[in-house]
Amino acid sequence: MQKGYGDNDASDGHEVRWHSFLRDVLICSLGAYGGPEAHYGVFTDQMVIKKKYLTEEELVELIALTGILPGPSSTQTLVAIGYKTGGPILALLTMLVWALPVLILMTLLSFLSQLMSRFNVSQNSLRFIGPMAVGFIVVAAVRLGRKVVTGRLTLVLLLAGGIITYFIREPWIYPLVLLSGGAVSIVASREKNLWERVRLDPPWRYLVAFSILAVGSLLLTLTWDNRIVHLFESFFRYGYLVIGGGQVVVPLMHSELVEVNQYMTNREFLTGFGLVQGLPGPMFSFSAYAGGMAARGSSVAVQLAGAAAGGIGIFLPGLLLIYFIYPVWERLKLVKGIKVSLKGITAVAGGLISVAAIILMLKSGFTLANIAVMLVTVLLLLTKKIPAPLIVAVAIAAGFLF
Repeated sequence: MQKGYGDNDASDGHEVRWHSFLRDVLICSLGAYGGPEAHYGVFTDQMVIKKKYLTEEELVELIALTGILPGPSSTQTLVAIGYKTGGPILALLTMLVWALPVLILMTLLSFLSQLMSRFNVSQNSLRFIGPMAVGFIVVAAVRLGRKVVTGRLTLVLLLAGGIITYFIREPWIYPLVLLSGGAVSIVASREKNLWERVRLDPPWRYLVAFSILAVGSLLLTLTWDNRIVHLFESFFRYGYLVIGGGQVVVPLMHSELVEVNQYMTNREFLTGFGLVQGLPGPMFSFSAYAGGMAARGSSVAVQLAGAAAGGIGIFLPGLLLIYFIYPVWERLKLVKGIKVSLKGITAVAGGLISVAAIILMLKSGFTLANIAVMLVTVLLLLTKKIPAPLIVAVAIAAGFLF
């Protein structure tokens, strides 16, 4: 088995074994419920606190970076950790271990949707997943807040980021407030000689591949009336247009797949989205279900191809972009001005994660049961005596039992 070196581990003189790292990625995948913000709580617990593949500050920096980039932010964050630990090959394996299990499951569920509807499985049985995810977010917000708030300015930026994104929930607001936080931090520092030159050697091949796929798939849809090609182009487009995670991409999918092309009914769409809420891993995996449903009616092979087009199409842009940006990012961080801006960017990122807890609890409802589930989750995570997957399993079981 190949081995790589992470910055932290190299300094301690220990090798990072790839199979050990990928096992930790699988643990993250099995315990990551509730969207990107909740995923960060799992990453903090497993990758930072328990295994020390990176520091909490480095994780916050990656969260800020992927918050600016289009694509599945939590997936890009984990892929970047893999890149940092063992290079591009380990990053690709990280992506597969993280996303492939739930992509396969969502592909299978696209075949079982009619059977599930016949048995009338209620989405209400997953009602405790939301408040449980809020508990993960609260713990992550507390830990990150302690790290990023170093003074009055960072506290103001954290509060401003949270307040602005609470009232303005448009996809474009997230990169805007993050970049604004960095700009404010630079202006407030009043330091000189912030922008010394650093030699960059960007891996342009990834940006070229991204551009070819984006333009080429669009041109193919104009010249070839093939549903799989159209699905790949649609999901690839979702992947590079959406900033903000799985919930943000759903309105785009619903409009095109349900309302315009009528590939599935509204009930079928919402059934799949409800199911992915109760499954671990990235929420973008819903694309495999949607792609499979959209390709129904011909053969099993065509439906599998539709699911693959959805799953690969939506993840590929974010993967190519992080491959292009991350090596440059590591060098750009050496610039003093970038370091200063990161103080503001990470403070705002802490605000975004904090306000996500409020937004998700509002969606779940401030009922006594939801508040109790959230508080119990927070207590269990803070005591560190019960693993995250077990907490999730209990929340799912409670939803079915009560």
